[in-house]
Amino acid sequence: METRGAQTRIEHIGIAVKDLTAAIGTYEKLLGVPCYAVEEVPDQSVRTAFFRLGESKIELLESTSPDGPIAKFIAKRGEGVHHIAYAVGDIRTTLRDLASAGVRLIDSEPRKGAEGLSVAFIHPRSASGVLTEITTPAPQPHD
Repeated sequence: METRGAQTRIEHIGIAVKDLTAAIGTYEKLLGVPCYAVEEVPDQSVRTAFFRLGESKIELLESTSPDGPIAKFIAKRGEGVHHIAYAVGDIRTTLRDLASAGVRLIDSEPRKGAEGLSVAFIHPRSASGVLTEITTPAPQPHD
């Protein structure tokens, strides 16, 4: 995905899990690297755990609510890949450009995600059935 010359990379791959603690142990063994952060994102009803792999990351997602989006995903599809996230230079410009190109957006405005990122989701119907997240570092307050 390239929008207005903004180079992107895979920021992370999100994996829905039923038990975050157990999954952390499994992924530490599988990847050979430690989990470096666990964080709750209350407005998305999720706890996350991150693993760094080169320039990209694996994000494990556990629902904190029985009716949260991750719980619904697992009930419908089971544990597994939930989304792929791409880093973009300017999330607002990217969202505007995607909407202008007819891409169906879940979020027309960025919201706060894990690790302080600004995030927005693209509907799977506009991405060959893959839930797609675009991310950029959140603006930092000036000192």
